[in-house]
Amino acid sequence: MTDRYSKFARSGFGRQIVSRLGLPNPAPLRRYREGEPALTGPVLVGAAEGGRLTDVVHAVLKSAAIEVLTEPVGGDNRYGGLVFDASGISDPTQLRRLHEFFQPTIRAVGSSGRIVVLGTPPESLEDQRAAVAQRALEGFTRSVGKELRRGATVQLVYVAPGAEQSVESTLRFLLSAKSAYVDAQVIRIGTHGTDTAEPEDWDRPLAGKVALVTGASRGIGASIADVLARDGAHVAALDIPAQGAELSDVANRVRGTAFQLDITAADAPAQLVKHLTERHGGVDIVVHNAGITRDKTLAKMKESAWDAVLAVNLASQLAANDALLEADALKPGAKIIGVSSIAGIAGNVGQTNYATSKAGVIGMVNAYAPVLAERGATINAVAPGFIETKMTAAVPLFIREAGRRMNSMSQGGLPVDVAETIAWYASPGSGAVNGNVVRVCGQSLLGA
Repeated sequence: MTDRYSKFARSGFGRQIVSRLGLPNPAPLRRYREGEPALTGPVLVGAAEGGRLTDVVHAVLKSAAIEVLTEPVGGDNRYGGLVFDASGISDPTQLRRLHEFFQPTIRAVGSSGRIVVLGTPPESLEDQRAAVAQRALEGFTRSVGKELRRGATVQLVYVAPGAEQSVESTLRFLLSAKSAYVDAQVIRIGTHGTDTAEPEDWDRPLAGKVALVTGASRGIGASIADVLARDGAHVAALDIPAQGAELSDVANRVRGTAFQLDITAADAPAQLVKHLTERHGGVDIVVHNAGITRDKTLAKMKESAWDAVLAVNLASQLAANDALLEADALKPGAKIIGVSSIAGIAGNVGQTNYATSKAGVIGMVNAYAPVLAERGATINAVAPGFIETKMTAAVPLFIREAGRRMNSMSQGGLPVDVAETIAWYASPGSGAVNGNVVRVCGQSLLGA
């Protein structure tokens, strides 16, 4: 789907008009391409006194072949990223270290640059002032996200004490072009997930894994299948029989297998378990992507529309999870990943059924995270904002334009942005990432 405004804003005449009138100015986003470096410049690393993550950051950046700077550079030099270890801040007065590090450097962050602030989960701290100071980091990062330009992003990563050696997968994702449309998010790395296993090959971290992707015949689901297969997984692509032809095309393209199934059928959980255990010996990655919309305001919504959306978007996922757990069909270190929506966070006119179901997906993550941790597995979710798909192309023009522009990047995301985030969750290196809901929305103003 063509974003004509973005094309206009990037033209010579359009740039002048946008600048003079103060209109939204969407910058081209740098997305992952095989063989290209993670960032386009070096990363400046700083830390507050008492930080416990600086050495780990240096080791990760070295492993990822990213140049590290420990002192600011002057002139017209640009940074590919800035990383600040704020985990040692134990009093609100020490928050000034954020200003001291970022104020002179933030304007030198290059196009599609990356900023990461590392902290300690406030809930893990007994000292009240330390907890207050660490919670303040959220306001800082969200505000920085609204000030950045040229497609740059900022994230806050809370690393629990004891999880210091589990940050590599997350840092590699955030300090790369794969996180192009993830902005101003709070990510928690804990000690109650699976054992973190460093992949043998970071370019193919899912080699040897079996991934189930529901709703895989088109749109975001097809992109998820593409990215997981690119990263080495064998993809079992699932969709309803009516989508059989498109589903086969996707499965053939990724050299996976196609599985036609109505996931709302009474026997669907049993059929799913049978297929995965008999054909694949179980499953490593489950992506609950299948979803439908039946939009009407509540006063005009028929019971059938309510029931259909809740059945596909939520009830079927719960049934599948329970069946997989009961049959012990999840392989060691398994990852379950749900697809929620910012509608499930902020609500949306005419989508009470859809928003209810997507908020339920967040509830599923919260409820199942401790259960799965006990079994050496994890569950997380993505919450996409406005993503350029056939579904959003059918949205009325003015609503569509509002969806594109009402975020810090002034543009819609692409299906691959959701897929890359799911691939990060799915990595064996993300075993300490459990119970997270990360928005893929360019820092949408909705629900912010």
